[in-house]
Amino acid sequence: MTDSPRAPRVTDFACEKRPATGSRGMVVTNHPLASAAGSEMLLAGGNAVDAAVAALFTLTVVEPMMVGVLGGGVAHIRLADGRHLVLDGLSTAPGRGGAAMYEPLSDEIGKARLVRDRENEVGPKAVAVPGALAGWCEALARFGTLPLADVLAPAIRLAERGFIASPYLSDCISDCAADLARDPGLSALFLPGGQPLRPGDRLVQGDYAASLRLIAERGPAALYDGPLGAALTDFMAGHGGLIDQADLSAFRVIERAPVRGTYRGFEILGPPPPSSSGVHIVQMLNILEGYDIGGLGFGSADAVHLLAEALKIAFADRAVATADPAFVDVPVDRLIAKSYAEERRSRIDLRRTQAWTAGLAGGESANTTHVTVADAAGNVVATTQTINGLFGACTQIPGTGMLTNNYMYNFDPHPGRALSIAPGKRVFTSMAPMMALRDGRLAFALGLPGGLRIFPSALQAIVNLIDHGMTLQEAVEAPRVWTEGGVLELEQAFPDAVAEDLAARGHSITRMPRIAGGMNAIAFAPDGILTGAACWRADGTPVAISGGLARAGVRFTI
Repeated sequence: MTDSPRAPRVTDFACEKRPATGSRGMVVTNHPLASAAGSEMLLAGGNAVDAAVAALFTLTVVEPMMVGVLGGGVAHIRLADGRHLVLDGLSTAPGRGGAAMYEPLSDEIGKARLVRDRENEVGPKAVAVPGALAGWCEALARFGTLPLADVLAPAIRLAERGFIASPYLSDCISDCAADLARDPGLSALFLPGGQPLRPGDRLVQGDYAASLRLIAERGPAALYDGPLGAALTDFMAGHGGLIDQADLSAFRVIERAPVRGTYRGFEILGPPPPSSSGVHIVQMLNILEGYDIGGLGFGSADAVHLLAEALKIAFADRAVATADPAFVDVPVDRLIAKSYAEERRSRIDLRRTQAWTAGLAGGESANTTHVTVADAAGNVVATTQTINGLFGACTQIPGTGMLTNNYMYNFDPHPGRALSIAPGKRVFTSMAPMMALRDGRLAFALGLPGGLRIFPSALQAIVNLIDHGMTLQEAVEAPRVWTEGGVLELEQAFPDAVAEDLAARGHSITRMPRIAGGMNAIAFAPDGILTGAACWRADGTPVAISGGLARAGVRFTI
């Protein structure tokens, strides 16, 4: 993303995947079959919104542990005319929910979401009002060009005929086997004969195919005022859940304006609260702008130390200031002001780490998915969606094949806080479907899954592109760091010497095989060439489209 020679690297690495390039469209998702579904829409004459929604429905089939129609998410859309908007389809707390509905077990960093009997993690009481289906259908109705039935066709086909399970899906099933075994429907699907589905096994989801066909016929009303909703609310009523028909009828998708900031000649755009990414990525970039990050070298102890301090500052402010703006007054302008960054930056000590408290008065799951799509007309979609935990609440609505979310885990179970539960309150999120412009032209769009580690990882990719001059493939695959104020997590590729230097500055170091999930991204060259990239942390696959129709007036003669 820079015009300068390759920036110095203290930590070097080799990319495991290769990018794709095209001129007529690009679809990048975290599963090859979802990328194929999106590409099918573009090749049929659809636009980026059609492709993104088709990919998301397909992901509910092939990545069922990550995303579903009963989940929620955020879509950042850039229209061909240059307008940006964010469609908020995040889940909400049920009307019968309240600040004291769970019994918290701890208030320690990293344990504050723990409640008695895991009621906010597993089972019906963990389920928030779903927003994903409403969000996808609204995006398609307002900005797409193809009928809902056409967009759903690839997902229905894969659910009916089945698909081959990847090692990634098999590993996720194994990780959750004990919780999946508690639900008869999920146990039959994912634990045949009592054993996790193996790589290479075919997974057929007949009940879910029927539900998707019902959605194709009736649209979102199938869930929000129809038989799928009745199945959901009946199950809730019989098993201790709180969602009722009034909750489904009251749900609305909200259009929001993106947060905008600047960094070294780029305009950075991301989703606003209740997503924390736009605000805090801009805040952290403002802090880092005061340093020559590129000159320090990628992966140097100084560069990592500054990233860690910026992350801790952002998380300290996030804890008191970022939540549903309908319930909490979020001081967005103050947080993204350059002057506020100067105040916070002035306290950073390059020689020593420190604890940070909020400069203002005022835990999520890592199992999510992301889709990035661009078409030839200039429409671009970056959207992050989830059922929150791995397989959500590990509960399936009988007869429908639909997996429930466990979005209630995102709320703070302690009363009296910015993120405490309130009826109708939207969950906050770290989802970071980000875009960047240079001289008014789109430069790149990116996003990833990973819970609390999402927006810090997106920040690092932006820094990799702008400061370190990386290629798109390098930027999404580069080793990552993360902290929210406790330990400093480093992926394995960082040299021991860097870890030792950071430890000498007071950081408590933990080595991690992976931080956050599979990032995918698209870069936009001035000549119209699109580059798509996906990283090694998931089954991500870019599919590029080039070529086009025959030259006008051409005739075939014998």
